[in-house]
Amino acid sequence: MPIDYELLSMTELRSRPGEILDRVADKGEAFIIERNGQRKACLVPLSVFLPDIAPTRIADEFQELLAHKEEPRTTITESRELLFRFDHKLKDSTSIEIKILLPHGYPHSCPRLYADAIKEAPHRWVDGALCVYGVMTGWNPGKHTVLSTLTLARQWLQHYETWCETGQWPTGTGGAR
Repeated sequence: MPIDYELLSMTELRSRPGEILDRVADKGEAFIIERNGQRKACLVPLSVFLPDIAPTRIADEFQELLAHKEEPRTTITESRELLFRFDHKLKDSTSIEIKILLPHGYPHSCPRLYADAIKEAPHRWVDGALCVYGVMTGWNPGKHTVLSTLTLARQWLQHYETWCETGQWPTGTGGAR
């Protein structure tokens, strides 16, 4: 997305900081800040860097996770998607990192879910994502959250451990709720 920048002197920024920030935040304007005739910095809307997800939805997701004593690590990917990472230990004490990737348009687009160190297993998509929202039970943006997706990931990992021990994937245990 191309951005049109206006030049703004440091003096002008100092004299009207609130007004300038409101123009950036509310109107999507962008500025290159000049001091002594040299271009020093820029002001751009956060949407340039953050994913196309409503900030209130992101805040609600964090509150729900923290209320359940989950402490995600987060990253913005190169494609500006929000990535949540959680630690998980298997029964044999193997550490697994669960990754929940929120695509642009979330929650109307289903998150993608990965578990590091899981190389081969059934019930995965072609890209290696865990199959927790699929043909039988779909993603419901009004019902499902990062927390419910994390719960399903942990359930998937329990099934994975059973499959590793027995060679059979548990059946009749329910899908995405």
